[in-house]
Formats: sequence, C-alpha cells, structure tokens
Amino acid sequence: MTRVLLADDHAAIRAGLRLLLEQGGVEVVGEAADGHAAITNARALRPDVVLMDVRMPGVDGIEATRVITGEGLADVLALTTFDLDEYVLGMLRAGAVGFLLKTTSAAALVDAVERVAAGDGVLAPEVTRRLLADLVAAAPPAADPSGAGPVVAADGTASAAASGVDLVDTLTPRERDVLACLGAGMSNADLAAALVITEATAKTHVSRVLAKLGCASRVQAAIVAVEAGVVRG
Repeated sequence: MTRVLLADDHAAIRAGLRLLLEQGGVEVVGEAADGHAAITNARALRPDVVLMDVRMPGVDGIEATRVITGEGLADVLALTTFDLDEYVLGMLRAGAVGFLLKTTSAAALVDAVERVAAGDGVLAPEVTRRLLADLVAAAPPAADPSGAGPVVAADGTASAAASGVDLVDTLTPRERDVLACLGAGMSNADLAAALVITEATAKTHVSRVLAKLGCASRVQAAIVAVEAGVVRG
C-alpha cells in the first residue's frame, strides 16, 4: 500500500484528501500544516509520496519540497489551487515530480499518487510539453555573472536545470534518447515503447540520466532537455 504524507495549511482540505485517498486504497501516514512540519514528518515517517500544497505559512511548499527531495526522503506531488507559472516552475525546479490542481477528481488523484510511487511523473505529455515550453521561455534560469553556477531564484530555489544543461554532453547516445523522451513528457511505459526496450530497462536508464544531470526528478530532467534543445526527431 502506498504511504502518503499530506501537507496543507487547511485542516478541512487535509481531512477531505485523507478521505479520498483512503477510500482509494492509499494509506495516509501523517499530516502537516506547514512546510517545516512536512519536512520533520517526512524525516520521521519516510512516506512514499508527500502531497504538498504550495502556499503555506512559514516554510512554504517550494522550500519544503527542495529539502525533502534533496534528502531523498520521498517523492513530492504538488497539489495546489493556484495554476500560476511561478508556483509550478518553482515546485518542479525544487524537485516535485508533478502537480495537480485541487479541483482534480478523486480517481485522478489516487491514480497520480500511485504513479508517483511507482516512479513516474503525473503530467500528461501534452500538458508537459506546453508547460515546459511556456515556463522555460517565460522564466529561463538566470546565469551567475561570476560564472560560479546557477543563482538562487527569487522564490529561494536554485535551478537544477541550469547546471544540468552543462552536463548533457556527458550522456551516452542512448541516454540522450532517454532525455529526449523525458522532454516529451513520456512515462516509463511510453519511453520503453519508443526506444523498444523493457520498462525495467527504461527505469534504469532514467535513473542514470537523473544521476548524471544532478536532477532530483524526471520533470527537472525534462526542463534540462528543453533548455538544452534535446528533442525527439
């Protein structure tokens, strides 16, 4: 059973999410009313997935996501009321593997949580392509004028994509193919079909690409693919 930690500053929303998830066969192992509590509980409970709100008092969802994914505590799925570019891009660059709006259906929410726990992202390919194209064009990672690396964005996140682009040349031809598939928003199953390999092999390749690029999630790698111009022909 997939184990989930809920992070949202509204108790009523947490209660509703708990009910929906538990009815769908997902175990809710804990709750957090702010980012600090989310980090603390993630360290203690080691859930499979943290369902993370973006706007919370004190430590917000972006900072909490950066810590949780940076420490390898859990995968993070953003769940927010606000479909705003700065929030979406901030969460993805902080390491979230995808995002959903709070208007999503119960079935879609449970499916997304299960997919994240299985190692996939949760953005539909067409949505991924639109977001990556629009968001990267609207808010490209800033270069450090000293040449020392990526700078920290206004929301407190550092762009993994900025440094990841510099590492694309370290990938093998097959790994570049995998990165291109990630840039197209493909799931592991779609990637396996496109490259005529098994899904297990696809997962292995994805893990190696993430490690080489220093990306915390496949969505960060997709941003790297777009920014580096690595696309499927």
